[in-house]
Amino acid sequence: MTPLERAWRGGKSDFRMHVLSIFSVSVAFVCMAAALLVVVNVEALRDTWAKSGRASVYLRPDATRAAAAEIEQALVATPHVRSVRYVSADDARKEILADRTDPILAELPSEAFPTSLEVMLDDDTAQTGVDKLSATLSSLPAVESVETYQSWTERLGSLLRAGLTAAGLLAAVVLAAVASVVASTIRLSLQRRRIEVEVLKLVGATDEYVRRPFVIEGAIQGALGSVVAVILLFGLFLIVRTRFDAELTVLVGITPKFLPWYVSFAMVATGCVLGAGAAYASLRRLLSV
Repeated sequence: MTPLERAWRGGKSDFRMHVLSIFSVSVAFVCMAAALLVVVNVEALRDTWAKSGRASVYLRPDATRAAAAEIEQALVATPHVRSVRYVSADDARKEILADRTDPILAELPSEAFPTSLEVMLDDDTAQTGVDKLSATLSSLPAVESVETYQSWTERLGSLLRAGLTAAGLLAAVVLAAVASVVASTIRLSLQRRRIEVEVLKLVGATDEYVRRPFVIEGAIQGALGSVVAVILLFGLFLIVRTRFDAELTVLVGITPKFLPWYVSFAMVATGCVLGAGAAYASLRRLLSV
């Protein structure tokens, strides 16, 4: 009988215990995968905003339309500027109040909304060029302020670094929990099959021969636990994405995306290797006694 066949027979005899172990492993991996999912989407949002090439030039309340037209013409002639759109106070009010029923916003006059020029730049425009353009525009008498959204990109970068640190710490806790669960299950399985193991050793079986099916069981538990975790998280992701507001998608510039295939594959491989390693380590001392 091959080690795989012995592992299959042992798994059927301890089916409930293995199912509970796989469930525990899945819960642990779901926590880690959810943290990675947040990190992946924050990173995508940061990259999108960093390459958005967008700037909002807010004009002073007393700026005339002629002054705005001069700035608009100068911007159109500037290298790396794709388009310039003039947004009057009335247009800004209509865009903000579109499909909204907030009575407070509805009572605000047009004068409460700033007139602006929405500038779209090439995606490959260097940040130094954007900063230089912002400084030039800010010095104009008709310009009140310029927003390049770089501060939001920096905030997202800081959030991403914190998220990576938190995900790393969570991954360490999860991997330790998975190793503990698999090791405990394999030790219990060994105790329940103690008589079989003793008979094998009496007829000359080596520790390696006895250990192999348990190591295979541990690898299967880790792999199945991680696979179930990915499937559960994908189901939850689909539920959240279907309820994701289309207006919010337009606002932030991205649609939520799931973990890349190589991250999911790495999770399954990690679960398999970790399960096998935990089983091997837990049996090494017991079989030598």
